[in-house]
Amino acid sequence: MKNLCIYVAIFMAFSGLQAQTKREITLDDIFKKNTFRMQFAPAFNVMKDGISYSVLENDKSGSWNINRYDLQTGKLIHAIFQSEKMTEKIAPESYEFSADESQLLITTAGEQIYRHSSKSLAYVIEVATGKTTAISSEKVMYPTLSPDGKKIAWVRDNNLYMAQISDGKEIAITTDGKHNEIINGAVDWVYEEEFSMSRGFEWNSESKFIAFYRFDEHAVKEFSMSLYSGLYPAVESWKYPKAGEDNSKVDVLIYNLETSKTITCNTFSDHDQYLPRIKWTQIPELLSIQKLNRTQNQWEMLFYHALRGKPELILADSAKTYIDISDNLFFIQNTKQFLYTSEKNGYNHIYCFDFGKMTEKQVTTGNFDVNTIQGVDEKKEKIYYTSSEVSATEDHFYEIKFNGKNKRELSKGSGNHRITMGNGNLYYTDMVSSISAPYQFYLCKTGDKWQRALETNHIADSVMHEYNFGTTEFGNFTTDSGANLNYYMMKPANFDASKKYPVLMFVYGGPGVNMVRNSFGGRNYFWHQYLAQKGYIIFCVDNRGTGGRGRDFKHSTYLQLGKLELQDQTLAAKWIGKQPWVDASRIGIWGWSFGGYMSSLCITKSADVFKTAIAVAPVTNWRYYDNIYTERFLRKPQDNPQGYDNNSPINFVSGIKGNYLLIHGTGDDNVHFQNSVEMVNAMIKAGVKFDSEYYPNRNHGIGDRAAQYHLYRRMTEYILDNL
Repeated sequence: MKNLCIYVAIFMAFSGLQAQTKREITLDDIFKKNTFRMQFAPAFNVMKDGISYSVLENDKSGSWNINRYDLQTGKLIHAIFQSEKMTEKIAPESYEFSADESQLLITTAGEQIYRHSSKSLAYVIEVATGKTTAISSEKVMYPTLSPDGKKIAWVRDNNLYMAQISDGKEIAITTDGKHNEIINGAVDWVYEEEFSMSRGFEWNSESKFIAFYRFDEHAVKEFSMSLYSGLYPAVESWKYPKAGEDNSKVDVLIYNLETSKTITCNTFSDHDQYLPRIKWTQIPELLSIQKLNRTQNQWEMLFYHALRGKPELILADSAKTYIDISDNLFFIQNTKQFLYTSEKNGYNHIYCFDFGKMTEKQVTTGNFDVNTIQGVDEKKEKIYYTSSEVSATEDHFYEIKFNGKNKRELSKGSGNHRITMGNGNLYYTDMVSSISAPYQFYLCKTGDKWQRALETNHIADSVMHEYNFGTTEFGNFTTDSGANLNYYMMKPANFDASKKYPVLMFVYGGPGVNMVRNSFGGRNYFWHQYLAQKGYIIFCVDNRGTGGRGRDFKHSTYLQLGKLELQDQTLAAKWIGKQPWVDASRIGIWGWSFGGYMSSLCITKSADVFKTAIAVAPVTNWRYYDNIYTERFLRKPQDNPQGYDNNSPINFVSGIKGNYLLIHGTGDDNVHFQNSVEMVNAMIKAGVKFDSEYYPNRNHGIGDRAAQYHLYRRMTEYILDNL
């Protein structure tokens, strides 16, 4: 026993020495030195032969090649195209091949517009000769080759254009486009942000028709913000429909290339509705249009025949709460069937609908949510999808037959798997990570054990092991209200259960969005490790309303956004405060966007529990946010005023007792700076002490390097001084 005690003492001393010799992380490591630089696998396109892929590669001289590589071995086969062939000198930012791979579409000089939209200069290049044709002398949006590779369409100045590549002659499909009035071939701000849309037109499979959106924005009120540069600030204005306000009038039209005529699709309703998706079916002349009512609890699938001009209601669904829109829609070739996902039976599952027989069958079943349909193999009758079947904290990859049989997991190992399938579904890339292990990229053969590492980030991983990082553990607990909640907890590397530690909670908490994920957290992971090194426990909880746990858990916050979320975060703080190694008088919380809204609620309505809160770019009054998002969960303010007012932090500022730091970018086009301005006004009127930091002209992400460093340094100092 005596010898055993000596060995244990020696081991503990050695372990302590190891911890002491490990390096301490600094803010400069995270934000300036790029100490933990992550590498990403190069973007590539699987070629039509199914056994090779192409990569755009540059050299130091400014020349570039598009090279072909063997999928199995990764060895260079040959250069498909070399920039020396070009008749114009262009530095490409993206490229794509035509269907027969005889032509390249190149874009350059990209300029971001909103979250999903951009404009750039675009060129079509003949691979064999290098002949280069500019699409337009001006920057364009969404240049898109037709399926036959002979034509191209694009949007410029709110109008839709096309051209035959052979002659390059521009054809204006629309001419009435005008800023803040009419949009053709693209979508307005709120559709782009809340339905994750960008391009507003689609070629049909035979390249004979183009379906496109038309937005009439006249009824939508303008929102403007000042951009502070130069002697006089510039003013930027755009149409932004806030909760309860009028939307754009949206139509779907079809342009016939043979007749040069355009028809408007009848969607069986007035314009107070949403048309969040269009997609051509497996029948070349048949367009599918998805429709939602304004309340977003009634969904319809319409088919519209481009030649007969006849609309038909194919499928409908309704909910007591709301219906989410996704891209999970696949039309099965040589049949009259399509695959889609729905939460109608309690979890998000795949269904197969036969519009010839008007019958439906459920493909996946179980107490889990399907997240994305990644691909479909019509010949093998297989569906490839990701789901939360293992855990709400991880996505894994599966295949299943159309008939719901022979399901098996294709992803390998624990962690979160982000899948991208290549052309033909023969190969896919798996970006896998865990909460403490950086991204690894693998090229995998579908249905096979074979895989090839594209990037393992072993250098970053080895550097991370040189630092004194604490461990992160996952768990769950049941609150006093009966809700079972998932969490992760990061403790200091030298954690001592006999001591009392302050806790900083990290929150998002918005509908369908999980933060408790076994996936690498990047910048915030390193910053949280920095704070753990300073003696803080980091605690993150997914409250009710978050995703991966079925419809009822996610939709429980309907009409009362913020109420149950606040209750759960408060009870979570009380739960961890009861742990013997926690100082319950030193619990703080921080979050960004919806997370900033949550941290603001916590410091206003649960001030007895939270000592300190930091809110970055928060919604402070739901009446200030856009109507698609807000009304989905709260309906119109005219119909549910209590749901808006009872859970908006701006109405409860008199409850603030602790420390509150409010941060916002003045150029935020998403959650407007107005939210923070009005919050400050309310706190001034209430005589409440607060702290604030504003970032001129920065958008919702406050993303430039200098601002990021300043922001995180400011938050760090605030936590160290006030928690």
